[in-house]
Amino acid sequence: MVQASDIVLARRRLTGYLRPTALEATPALGTNVWLKLENTNRAHAFKARGALNAVLALSEAARARGLIAASSGNHAQGLAYAAQVAGVRARILMPLHTPKRKVDGVRQYGAEAVLFGANYDETEAEARRQEQAEGLTYISPYNDPQVVAGAGTVALEILDDLPTVRRVVIPVSGGGLISGMGIALKNADPTIEVIGVASERTPALHNYLTGSHLPQNFDTLAEALSGDIEAGSITLDISRRVVDRSLLVSETAIAAAMRWLALEAGWIVEGGGAVGVAALQSGLLPDDSKPTVIVLSGGNVDADTLRRVLTT
Repeated sequence: MVQASDIVLARRRLTGYLRPTALEATPALGTNVWLKLENTNRAHAFKARGALNAVLALSEAARARGLIAASSGNHAQGLAYAAQVAGVRARILMPLHTPKRKVDGVRQYGAEAVLFGANYDETEAEARRQEQAEGLTYISPYNDPQVVAGAGTVALEILDDLPTVRRVVIPVSGGGLISGMGIALKNADPTIEVIGVASERTPALHNYLTGSHLPQNFDTLAEALSGDIEAGSITLDISRRVVDRSLLVSETAIAAAMRWLALEAGWIVEGGGAVGVAALQSGLLPDDSKPTVIVLSGGNVDADTLRRVLTT
């Protein structure tokens, strides 16, 4: 199990590679609301934290075998960056529908980008097959203690900048980000409310936490949140301990949040990164003056998708 001390160690390990991201007060969203700008992180997503922490923690033997991963795009870029830092080979499989910006980002860092599968679940299964067939070292985007610990460093920065925080709203997919952040936040103060948000079309963790059986639909603006969760993933038990509420938002609400962020706040944010703002603007979260931080988890959106959203 990941401990708060693992997150502190991850922060030390990442120092010198990744700078803290800004916490921006956003009164237009409500009283005492801040945005945590992970869309400004390396490769424009929080994923660089977990990927780099995991790679730096590997043994020399594990690095020498070469890395492999499955990703909807942001973990792919984070791992490609981490592999470049560590000087190791990396092959990243991504679904066929992955935005071109994310594919180009992987190649920019020198990793091998392979498009495979109609959806994330097919991509992950093939990456796991290649891991076994070729003896590669698999780095999960969420089911890895070092990835979870690296993601948790987002919460440490929030606690540094806003010690009075009472609520943190976090996009969820496989649960790596909310697990790591939840551990750090609850360790600091168990009364801090940890809220997960996903698209109505990406309800995997929501189904687990609420006992519901909502279907997945891979046609979503929040493609970064799509896909099922590996059986036995460490994030399942962790999220059950640290998540207070799980919310789902519509595609319409996501598009509106992306437009608002671009045109009013001045930030380009992908659909999966905008779900927290969508939840607030949809009225799923109260404007009750509680110091609230909304994590913008990524900013990698294709130009065509952005144009469509902005003109809808």
